[in-house]
Amino acid sequence: MSSPSASTRAIGIRFLTVANLALAFMTLVPLHMAAQEAPASVHQPTILYGVAYYNEYMPAESDGDPALRPARLEKDVAMMKEAGINVVRMGESTWALWEPEDGKFEYAWMDHIVDAMGKAGIKVILGTPTYSVPTWMAKAHPEILVRPMGAPLKGGETTYGIRQNMDTDNPTYRRYAQRVITNMVAHYKNNPAVIGWQIDNETGSYGAFNEDVFSGFVDHLKKKFVTTDALNKAWFLNYWGQDVNNWNDMPIRDHATSTSYKLEWSRWSQMRVANFLSWQAELVRQNRGPNQFVTTDYGGMMKLDVNEPQVAKALDVVANNIYHGTQDHFDGAWQTEQSDFARSLKHTNFLITETNAQTLGWDSASQFPPYDGQMRLDVYNYLASGANMVEYWHWHSIHAGQETYWKGVLSHDLEPNRAYAEVAKTAHELQKIGPELVDLKIKNEVAILYSVDSANGISFMPYDRVQQTGWTPGKSGNSYADLATQFHHALYDANTGADFLYPDSPDLAKQFAQYKLLIVPALYISDDTLLNTIADYVKNGGHVLMTFKSGFANENSAVRWERAPGPLREAAGFNYQEFSSLENPLALKGDPYKVGAANQVTQWAEFLQLEKAEALAYYDHPFFGKWPAITRNHYGSGELVYEGTQVSDELQAKLVRESLKSAGIASSDQSLPPSIHVKSGTNRAGKQIHYYMNFASTPHTATYSYAPGKDLLTNATISANAKLTLQPWDLIIVEEDK
Repeated sequence: MSSPSASTRAIGIRFLTVANLALAFMTLVPLHMAAQEAPASVHQPTILYGVAYYNEYMPAESDGDPALRPARLEKDVAMMKEAGINVVRMGESTWALWEPEDGKFEYAWMDHIVDAMGKAGIKVILGTPTYSVPTWMAKAHPEILVRPMGAPLKGGETTYGIRQNMDTDNPTYRRYAQRVITNMVAHYKNNPAVIGWQIDNETGSYGAFNEDVFSGFVDHLKKKFVTTDALNKAWFLNYWGQDVNNWNDMPIRDHATSTSYKLEWSRWSQMRVANFLSWQAELVRQNRGPNQFVTTDYGGMMKLDVNEPQVAKALDVVANNIYHGTQDHFDGAWQTEQSDFARSLKHTNFLITETNAQTLGWDSASQFPPYDGQMRLDVYNYLASGANMVEYWHWHSIHAGQETYWKGVLSHDLEPNRAYAEVAKTAHELQKIGPELVDLKIKNEVAILYSVDSANGISFMPYDRVQQTGWTPGKSGNSYADLATQFHHALYDANTGADFLYPDSPDLAKQFAQYKLLIVPALYISDDTLLNTIADYVKNGGHVLMTFKSGFANENSAVRWERAPGPLREAAGFNYQEFSSLENPLALKGDPYKVGAANQVTQWAEFLQLEKAEALAYYDHPFFGKWPAITRNHYGSGELVYEGTQVSDELQAKLVRESLKSAGIASSDQSLPPSIHVKSGTNRAGKQIHYYMNFASTPHTATYSYAPGKDLLTNATISANAKLTLQPWDLIIVEEDK
C-alpha cells in the first residue's frame, strides 16, 4: 500500500497549481504520439482465447470482502483450465476496490486472483480502472463530472451513477488517474502472468461540455486559425452577424448553428480522446514491465467522437469490442466489418476484448442466446479476419445491476452449461491448431475510404429522415456508417476481403496505389488535396466506386463555390447544379440490374449532367427521368463509377460485383451459396489458410478452388476442386500443403 504523500512525491505533481496541472497533463505526450516498438507479448505462440473475469462481482457469502471468496475463485480457475481458456482480462471496472479511500491502495484482493491465474497457466491482461470513478472522488470533486450540453457553464455537472461520466481533461481527475495508473502498473510490472495493459475502457468524449473543455477548444482554434478574422472567413460567420472579433467572445458550443463550428468541435472531441489515451499509454510505458503490451478496447469502430486511427498510433496492438446479432441474425457480416476496420488501423493483427457470450441487453427484452455452433463459428470468423485473441464479456452472469441480463459464458447459477461446453470444444481445438492460425497475414485488393469528418458533417445536415433508435448490436450508428456498411456487406457477400483507409493517413496516394478498387462512400467533407488524390488514382489506372454527396463541402464544412462535384468533375465526367430529396422510392428504368422488387433508389437524387461519362441507369420517372442515376467515366487509364442516389442493398451488391469485375478482381468464391463465406490469409509458416464457413441452419456445399491441403480440424485431405459439405454453423479450415 502506498501513502498519499509518498505517491504524490513519486509522481512529482504536489506543488503544481491547478492551472499548471491542466497544462502539464495536456502536454505530457504529443497528441499523435506513435507507439514504441511492440513488446514480444504482442506475438504469442498461439491464439489467446478467454474471458473478462470479475471475481469481485460474485455473490458475497462472507462479510463482503472480495478477498474472502477463495472457494469460488478456485472453482472458476479449475473450470477455465478444464475448458482450455488461456487468457483473462481483469480489473478495469473497479477503481473503488483499487483505491477505496483517497490515497489508500489495496492490492491483496487482486493479487490472489492474478496468482491463481498464473499458477494455472492462464495469462492476464489488466485494465486501468479510469472509466468509472469512485463515489468518494465524485463527492469530494463534483467538478470532475461531465457538464451536459445546456447545463449552466459552472456547477452544471451531471450527477453520479452512470459510468464514464467524467471530464477526462479535468486536472483533478487527471491527477487521481495518474496516481492510480502509476501505482497499479508498478505493482504488477514484474508479475510474469501479466502480459498486457488495457488503458481505460471504450473511451469516448462522454459529451463533456465543461468550462475547461471549452477553454481548450478556444486554445485549439487560436493555434489553428491564429486570428479571429481567419476564423470568421473560414466559417462564414458573417452569416447572422456572428463574427467573432475577440477570442474572449467565442460562444460556447451549446446552441451553435454554424456547421463549421460543429465540425471543428467534433474534431476537438476526437483530439481529447486521442490525447487522453496517449497520455495513459505513456504512463503505462514508463512503469510497465519490459514484456507487457499496451492496448485499449475500442467500444466498436466508427464512432463520431473518436478518431480511431489517431488513437491506434499510441497503442502496441489494437483491440475491439464487437457485439452482433444472434440466432437468425447471425451472418458474420458485422463481425467481419468491425474486424477489418480494427486490422486496418495498424495494418496488422488485433485483439477481440469483448464479444457475445450468451445474451445481451440493459434490460431483458432482447434475450436471444445463440444457436448451437454459433459461438464456435464466431471465434473462427474473427481469427479468419486476423484476430489473435477472442475474449467474451464475460465469464459469469452478474446477479444485479444494469447489466444483469448481459449474460456471460456461465449463467446466473454459475454451473457448466451449453455455452461452456461450446467454449470448451473451441478451446480444445485451438490448443491443437492455434499455432497454425495465429498472426494470419491478409492482403486485399479492395479498400473503403472511411471519413469521420464526413460522418459528422452529414449528421449536422442529414439527407435522410430515418430516425436513429440508439445502439443496436450489429448495426451502424449513423447514415454515413450505414453507407460504408452497405458496401462492406456487399463485398462480404461476394467473398471479397476489404481494408479501410483514412483521409488523414500519411502518403495516401501511395496507399491508394496498393489497391485495384477504391470505394468512397459520401465523401461530404474533404479538402481539395484529397479529391485530387482520388482523381489522380483513377487517372493512373485505379477503379473507384463512389456515392452521392462526395466532394460537396470543403474541410470547414462550407459548400464549395464551384460547380459540383468540384475537383472531381473531370474524373467523374459530369457536373450538377441541382439535387432533390426523394419523398418516395423511385425505380430505375428497365430494371437494368435485374433485381425485381429491389429495383429502388431512395432519399436523394443529384441531377447529373453528363460531360464525358456514360449513363448506366436512369430514373423511371416523368421528371427525374431526364437525369442519370448512375454513371461511369473512363479517365486516364482508370474509371470512376458514381451513384447519384441511394441504392437498395440488392442494387449495391450488383454494382459492387460489376466494379470488382471491371477492376480485374475475380474469384470463383464470388459464386458460392449465399450462406457460405470464405476468407484467406498466410500463416507464420508461409502457408495459405482458407476458412470455409457456413452461416446457416442447413448444410451447404462449396467447391474448394485452391491448391491441395488438409482440413486442420479433422486432418482430412482436401484436393483441388473438392466438394466441401459444411454442416449448419460449421466450418472447414484448409491449410495448403505447399
